[in-house]
Amino acid sequence: MSTPQTLVQAALNRLSARLGSGLADVAAGLAVLAQDAPERFRQEWDLFREEVELEAQRLERSEPDPAVDPEVHPVPADPQQQIDQLRAQVARVARCLEEQA
Repeated sequence: MSTPQTLVQAALNRLSARLGSGLADVAAGLAVLAQDAPERFRQEWDLFREEVELEAQRLERSEPDPAVDPEVHPVPADPQQQIDQLRAQVARVARCLEEQA
């Protein structure tokens, strides 16, 4: 049977081995994230620029944006009217996207 001092040392050795392994896994995960970060940032930046350009075009046409100004298009109480308004918004967005393509 092992002495208490040996058991404590063995426990400490195993804990440090497990923690070391866990830290290595975390470090590898962070390395992958760091490697993918520039591409992810570029994609997000491109998407943001597109959104800004669409917003600028909308402002130039002076079309009200109900997401920003709900007073322009008040939300109707009737669910069918809400659905119709949402469909109209989707159609407007689709037209804008087609114009850009």
